[in-house]
Amino acid sequence: MFILKTKKSFFRAINFKQILFFIFLLVSVSTSFAQKKIEIKGVVIDEFENPIPYAAVGIPSKQIGTSTNDDGVFSFQIAPENLADILEISTIGFKTYKIKFQEYLDKKIEKIILIEDVVTLAAITLEKIDDIVKKALKKVKKNTLSDKHQLNMVYRRSSVENNQTRFIVEHYLNVLDYGPSDNRFDEIGLAEVRKSADYRFAFKKQPVHAIHIMGQINPLRQRIYESDYNWVRDGDTSYDGEDVIIVKGTKKDQKVNKENNWIKFYVGMDTYSIYKIDVSRHANEFSNLKAFYIYKKDSNGKLVLSYHNREAKFRTPVSAQKQKLLKLKSRNVQSSYRHEAIVLSIETDKKKFDVKNTIYDRKDIGDYEAKYNAIFWQNIALPPETKFYKKSVKELESIYGVSLEEQFKLVNKE
Repeated sequence: MFILKTKKSFFRAINFKQILFFIFLLVSVSTSFAQKKIEIKGVVIDEFENPIPYAAVGIPSKQIGTSTNDDGVFSFQIAPENLADILEISTIGFKTYKIKFQEYLDKKIEKIILIEDVVTLAAITLEKIDDIVKKALKKVKKNTLSDKHQLNMVYRRSSVENNQTRFIVEHYLNVLDYGPSDNRFDEIGLAEVRKSADYRFAFKKQPVHAIHIMGQINPLRQRIYESDYNWVRDGDTSYDGEDVIIVKGTKKDQKVNKENNWIKFYVGMDTYSIYKIDVSRHANEFSNLKAFYIYKKDSNGKLVLSYHNREAKFRTPVSAQKQKLLKLKSRNVQSSYRHEAIVLSIETDKKKFDVKNTIYDRKDIGDYEAKYNAIFWQNIALPPETKFYKKSVKELESIYGVSLEEQFKLVNKE
């Protein structure tokens, strides 16, 4: 083995190429540290200063962005090289807003006012509603991103018992998908997990990860047929300059109250794209469901999932001992699951797909375990909390007066 014994011999041993390499390395490290993310935030309102919820915000061409919460507030991060890009904000019923990121920052804009789009559907003769739905369903694959892509999302579920949230679990997921034209997700990776303290007394389990159910109840993934429903026109709106008709369908063979069993599609009249889906189903006297899905356009005009939430209500049986202990009036406790999925980014380059800890188990979302990475959750650019989520957090924290953040630190093992 050759050992360098003196500083002089050390420097003689380093040739010119090595010196250049070290200089390059130092420059690269310095550049890396300089590339700090820039936070973009604001609030989106209409001309009457009403907040606009669930608007798509970001750079569609680069699949970067987020959505506004119920208060119209948004925040996300971009790299310095994105300052020359265009910030786009779009939502149903309003004209799309566009501005360069650099200009947005220079002007120190805090409020973005969206202008309501004029709908012309009332002035023209529409084709039959059934035909509109039929065309929209037939064109799902054409109108959505159906090439394999990766959805990077935060998925949350709150467990509610006796009208109070008693457990919250959050997963950061990497999902490989072919869009709603496929009846299931191709692959699901569980990258990060965190849970609250568990105050439940009725431990109802779901047989699969909750994201599978999100896909299963999506009418576009169910292969529904327009002929199985009675369709009516339920309103008009617009999206990104396209007139949109809202259609409502109820099952023809419905045996329960039709008022509580319907689906709504927001259909563009030029492309027959389905921009939003509302679902309300009352399965029986013991359970019911309300959900919606919002899609946004990518750079090629293809629709991709942006946001989803749902609440499934049901009754959970408890033992006579728990009924007495908790002073409950019934052995069947009113319960619900509140779900929320927020797509943070989309990757279409297959070489950059990165699915970690693929889920194969068929078990409840609350039963998955993973090492808690506090730094990840501190640094991830989550959008502002929705009222849907804030309600769950407030209820959970009120049980023992312990903040959710503190519960994350105490419960999850790093």
